[in-house]
Amino acid sequence: MEPKEIITPEEFADICPIDDKDFKQRMATMVEDPGFKYFVEFIMPDVNYDEYKKGLLQLDNKHDFQLKYSCQYLERVEAGTTSGITSGGTENLDATKPYTFVTNHRDIVLDASFINLVLTRNNFPTTEVAIGNNLLAFEWISTLVRINKSFIVKRDTTTKGRLAAAIQLSRYIHFAITQKHDSIWIAQRQGRAKDSNDRTQDSVIKMLTIGANNPDPVQSLKQLNIAPISLSYEFDPNDYLKATEFLMKKKDPNFKKSQNDDILSMLTGLRGFKGRIHFQFAPCINDQLDKIPADLDKQEKIHEICRIIDRAIHAGYEIYPCNYIAYDRMNGTSRFADRYTAEDIAYFDKYLNRRIEKVKVPTDDDDKAYIRQRIIEMYANPLINKLAALGEE
Repeated sequence: MEPKEIITPEEFADICPIDDKDFKQRMATMVEDPGFKYFVEFIMPDVNYDEYKKGLLQLDNKHDFQLKYSCQYLERVEAGTTSGITSGGTENLDATKPYTFVTNHRDIVLDASFINLVLTRNNFPTTEVAIGNNLLAFEWISTLVRINKSFIVKRDTTTKGRLAAAIQLSRYIHFAITQKHDSIWIAQRQGRAKDSNDRTQDSVIKMLTIGANNPDPVQSLKQLNIAPISLSYEFDPNDYLKATEFLMKKKDPNFKKSQNDDILSMLTGLRGFKGRIHFQFAPCINDQLDKIPADLDKQEKIHEICRIIDRAIHAGYEIYPCNYIAYDRMNGTSRFADRYTAEDIAYFDKYLNRRIEKVKVPTDDDDKAYIRQRIIEMYANPLINKLAALGEE
């Protein structure tokens, strides 16, 4: 049984998850939206929508929606599009304590969703999830994510409104951790690292500090119990889309993705094959924060905090044969030849060829070689960063 929900202050009304007192009304509106019906029937072709809708209308809180619908759907995604999800390090967590889980970012929808599935399986509460409003193309999407315990990151603000949005977001995160005692998930950077070279952005850490009204960033962040998580997908269904974006930006530096591109990435991530997936939970970094010299200036402290998070994420990667192959290809070596077989090489080469065939924009041989190299880099970079984190470059 979930504890009684704390009602969220009005100052966060436009970004917070939907309160349970408003759940039934918002659900009733969402299930009548033709866009939501189309989405459900698209991702679950065998569903009887009328029966599905009837079940949804019987719910009255976010917890039951996640347990009875979100988790069940994610288990179908796992069974149909992965070779299994594993995890490690949950012994580093205290189930009675809320955490700010900071992770690398691979998939728009599934990163946080699968983390919540793993937490549920290990008897931990699910997290609230940060999601950019650039992904909320329709009202039903906004409702869906907010009844699924997501809170909104405002990405379309003017320069003048950016600071106010950051303060509101940071204050909400501090409220969620310290008052609601809910864990939250946030990526270490805005958007995904499309080359898989994961680095924590200073701006994310600065945002997290400002909600505590404490001039010392270390003390501000200690309130949030930051715990890094490493996400490792054996294969990324969006790799060819990310490589295509690199190609388009190479041809036109002003190229920008459309909202339809983001929706395509969501659906491709949901339906594409991902191979093995592993989540490695690192300990809370509070002990390491205590070791940061007090005489460092604020910016130096922020940089060191980013390095602490990066080391934890990089060290926790699960490395698969494709990563070893990509590393040796990228560096022209056979350093890790004992970590993969001839069959692994043949599979990876066939995989690369299939990915390039999926590219929809016009390409010549040079473009195809460029896309191939960018995909190889995506699979090599996690190993490069792990070796650096472990001092084994």
